[in-house]
Amino acid sequence: ECEKLSADEISALVISPCCGAVSLFIGTTRNHFEGRKVIQLDYEAYAPMAEAELKKICADIRLKWPSVKHIAIHHRLGSVPISEASVMVAISSPHRTESLEAVQYCINTLKATVPIWKKEVYEDDSSWKENKECFWMKMEK
Repeated sequence: ECEKLSADEISALVISPCCGAVSLFIGTTRNHFEGRKVIQLDYEAYAPMAEAELKKICADIRLKWPSVKHIAIHHRLGSVPISEASVMVAISSPHRTESLEAVQYCINTLKATVPIWKKEVYEDDSSWKENKECFWMKMEK
């Protein structure tokens, strides 16, 4: 069982005296999917490739938003119960526009490129899901 993610901890990693904005995205486990009751989500990752892709996302953010100061991305693996966070992204910048845009880009790109698999556990069974934005799964098939 992985430790819970902390909004305070990830925010502390990116706060800077020269920045007036910290933008934070928290992705949580919801209790339903397409009309079915979800009990929890289980996450697995191919760690070396996941870490490489996350570094690439950070490099892309720095090119697109040069004023961004700090970037922190935390993703839980293992079981994540209902209402708990599975992913957090925190980004600081001098002004809010850059950090808000960069956070949105970060989570969307993470979903599309980072090899993290999600299993939805229902009351009676479970099923592995790919992110709808996920292009690397389509390439492997």
